[in-house]
Amino acid sequence: MAPLDRRTAAVAVAGMCNFLNLYTPQAILPALTDSFGVAPARTGLTITAPLLAVALVAPFVGTISDRLGRKSLISGACLLLVIPTLLVAGSASLEAMLLWRFLQGLLLPFIFAVTVAYIGDECEGAAGIRTAGIYSAGTILGGFGGRFIAGMVSDVSTWRVAFVVVAALTLAGGLFITWALPREQRFRPVRGGVRATLATYREHLANPRLLATCAVGFGMLFSNVATFTFVNFHLAAPPYSLSPGALGLVFTVYLLGIVTTTIATRLAVRIGRLRTLALAIGMACGGLLLTLLPSIAWAIAGLAGLSGGLFVVQALCLGYIGVAVRRAKSTAVGVYVTLYYIGGALGGILPGFVFHAAGWAGVVSLIVAVLSTTLAIAALAWREPPAAA
Repeated sequence: MAPLDRRTAAVAVAGMCNFLNLYTPQAILPALTDSFGVAPARTGLTITAPLLAVALVAPFVGTISDRLGRKSLISGACLLLVIPTLLVAGSASLEAMLLWRFLQGLLLPFIFAVTVAYIGDECEGAAGIRTAGIYSAGTILGGFGGRFIAGMVSDVSTWRVAFVVVAALTLAGGLFITWALPREQRFRPVRGGVRATLATYREHLANPRLLATCAVGFGMLFSNVATFTFVNFHLAAPPYSLSPGALGLVFTVYLLGIVTTTIATRLAVRIGRLRTLALAIGMACGGLLLTLLPSIAWAIAGLAGLSGGLFVVQALCLGYIGVAVRRAKSTAVGVYVTLYYIGGALGGILPGFVFHAAGWAGVVSLIVAVLSTTLAIAALAWREPPAAA
């Protein structure tokens, strides 16, 4: 396997390991409710706990990485992640599980943020676009795989065994990354004490292209979480009346993102990121509008179109950070990740008020407005030198 092939494969596996662990409990929340004897709403905290940890620690992870390097943190975090994942499997109570899930979240930014910074350092121009796309495809597959594995293994065994399987896959991924990912060649450590660190943050927060990218990422995850939270209520009601099992299968539309991301990264090399972003957001908005038709086939097709478009947006954002920022890239990614997950958290809360007042059509209108705003922001701020395009 050539060095470039090993590197891109390792980057994809890093994305898979990260999201394989992040959303695993979503498919087994009823099983957790029965196992711990708690209210269903409390089991939802198994998703919130790692998201909160990620948002809290991501900026500091960037600072650490900009001083210590990339590969050792990525591979080390993957291997250490096995420990809290196994502890989740052995949790004696929901409170213990929340603690181990929080610890998982503390490790995940060392994979997510540092891998994106690695791509920004080591892969320039078209190679950066392609590698970011491959990484994004890995995150999509990992996000789907964690839910799918948890559900399937729980059906034939228990949810505890499901987490053991996820831990084993994470260990295999960490070992593969340790072997396959080339050590960074272009990394330049950031020197200095607290003053230098604060100066780095000031520099990033004054960078309009980085802030625009954060806004696009915020809008992407806001839209994703809002859609797949409130569309369940829409599809569970007449005329669809889908069962909980059927609603779970709706997440298979995520897999379209792997196809669209692969195509879009090639397209971005030819026509540029901004035009590709416009096409992706147009696809997402068109998909949302299809969900308003009184047909389950059109609703599923619309959700597939939304997913396909939104994951392209994510890949373009991850690749553009390396263009927008020339130094301390991991710190910049940490800022992006924090705002990204804040967007996701708000996407699960704010549209609820709209849904209560105006139903699913109101939520669709809100998401289309958010996506249109993010496109306008990118159009004003995303400017690439000819070599980067």
